[in-house]
Amino acid sequence: MIDHETFFDVGLIEKWGSGIGRMRKTCVEAGLPEPEFKDRLGMWITFRKDIFNENHLRDIGLKERQVKAVLYVKSSGSINNSMYQKITGVKKRQASDDLKHLEELGILERMGTTGKGTLYTLKSQRGIKGAPKGR
Repeated sequence: MIDHETFFDVGLIEKWGSGIGRMRKTCVEAGLPEPEFKDRLGMWITFRKDIFNENHLRDIGLKERQVKAVLYVKSSGSINNSMYQKITGVKKRQASDDLKHLEELGILERMGTTGKGTLYTLKSQRGIKGAPKGR
């Protein structure tokens, strides 16, 4: 069995674990989400070029209507409350709550303060690790 010291001795790695910080930094500098690290019978690293995709949005706990709205914003550039209501079939109050929740998760960014002129756009992916499980 080969251990990490063997890789160090032959110059394949500098220090065990030192690449994690460099990978994170490089992704953030490139405007990409930080990689996800999991220990599954060895180290698994997931690099995402776009966290605003259906699978990832479901994985972080978004409801179907929220996923639908984020994908709509991705394709059209923005969404407002009335459009959210139209594409998801919910009432104004639920649309407001959902949009606020997506904003709190760091997925959408609000443009404007309140009322009909308020638009929501996708927030930059820079440094996003993924949102916590949500409503």
